[in-house]
Amino acid sequence: MLFKDRLEIWNPGSLPLGWTTEKLKQLHSSVPANPLLAEPLYLAGYIERMGTGTSDIIRKSAEAGLKEPEFIQGDDFRTVLYRPNFPRVPVHVTDHVTDHVASLVLSFSEEMSRPELQKLLGIKHRPHFMKIYINPALVSGYIELTIPEKPKSVKQKYRLTKKGEVLQENLKQK
Repeated sequence: MLFKDRLEIWNPGSLPLGWTTEKLKQLHSSVPANPLLAEPLYLAGYIERMGTGTSDIIRKSAEAGLKEPEFIQGDDFRTVLYRPNFPRVPVHVTDHVTDHVASLVLSFSEEMSRPELQKLLGIKHRPHFMKIYINPALVSGYIELTIPEKPKSVKQKYRLTKKGEVLQENLKQK
């Protein structure tokens, strides 16, 4: 389940007998629930046998400045991965600025490419990013193309307009 602040992964299984969620946070052996599935995945390079997956997740979350993931064993097993917190800006801050456009405007510090902006905002799907973030910000005049005569150039970047800079300042003050 994907939420604005987290991703929850649910599994109807449980941890190996005698294991705790705390053990997952340390270097541990790997005990696949289904060795017949694990072996070909290992041979194909999709998994490893060292038991480092959960510690890698914890390390990478810390490197990204995210809250430590949670491992929860109940009737089922859940992993909760936290997403970056971008300021939620009320729509009424200025004339008809959506939360998405506000987040985009707040993320600018210099000229940036679409992939850089997508990565910064944690959006992977390009068409969604263009439709919900970039295009409305362009139409509203908050951002502009650095190479307007070649909108599909691989060197294309975006920058805030004066109107966008004013909006960014107003949003930062809220």
